[in-house]
Amino acid sequence: MSQLPDSVSIREVGPRDGLQNEDPIPTDAKVRLLDALSGTGVRRIEAVSFVHPRAIPQMADADEVWQRAAKADGVRYSALVPNTRGAQRALAAGFTEIEVVVSASDTHNRRNVNRSTDESLDDIAELIDLLHGASARVEVIVATSFGCPYEGDVDPARVAGIVDRVVRDGADRVAFGDTTGMGTPRRVRELLTAVRDRNANVPVLLHFHNTRGTALANLLTALELGVTEFDASVGGLGGCPYAPGASGNLATEEAVHMLHDMGIDTGIDLAALVEAAELAEELLGKRLPSGVLRAGPRTRLTPMPS
Repeated sequence: MSQLPDSVSIREVGPRDGLQNEDPIPTDAKVRLLDALSGTGVRRIEAVSFVHPRAIPQMADADEVWQRAAKADGVRYSALVPNTRGAQRALAAGFTEIEVVVSASDTHNRRNVNRSTDESLDDIAELIDLLHGASARVEVIVATSFGCPYEGDVDPARVAGIVDRVVRDGADRVAFGDTTGMGTPRRVRELLTAVRDRNANVPVLLHFHNTRGTALANLLTALELGVTEFDASVGGLGGCPYAPGASGNLATEEAVHMLHDMGIDTGIDLAALVEAAELAEELLGKRLPSGVLRAGPRTRLTPMPS
């Protein structure tokens, strides 16, 4: 096995990616969940997205949620934006870390934002200039990086070509989304190899879904390949409204449980995280898919000595 990292950075995406795939809940509930997650020790949180309420009604109150949230010291908060209007709203709200998304699959991109992948890349180039002009950092998320619900397999070379373009246009970092849960250790290895052959130094984050039960295996493969930044969602909340059947993000508490037992630090208090997941179940009124939530943190809550 390759040398594993001593620590990993997890970005909690439940408040945005998780909740946007659920029935809308009250603003008070969103603020409670965001504040609970801010108190777990997680260092990065995707807080909201600034999208048109007709497109994603679950995020219609993004401005109010962010205004009322108790921002914790030491936590980096980010927002997702789809276009110039969303970017302007995020900047006005005070965000300095912004995410934009494009799909590697042309069909999925059209279903998501009603334009081709190339057209979205042209828009993103303009957004990067706008956001950099306001001293914000930009992460480009490449959705359907491991497969598409409409087109099937996605060639890693196509994803690498998209990375070429956004890096050339000034993106500060890139993320790869397993939108459909089609990712496997083989696909993770092939994608990272293709990207690094052409852009070895670009900061990379991986976003896995657990639709087919491979999220933790994919996480371990990425660790062995030197990746140290990942998305995860409290309780396994999330999915994609434009990818049929693609439910279930990697559960944050499952990732933390495994990483800590391997001696890899996340800075996160697993017990506090499980409490936040239990709160999410209460607020949503349903059971969430996390196995750790069902079993409880029965093993070590802090990393083993490495």
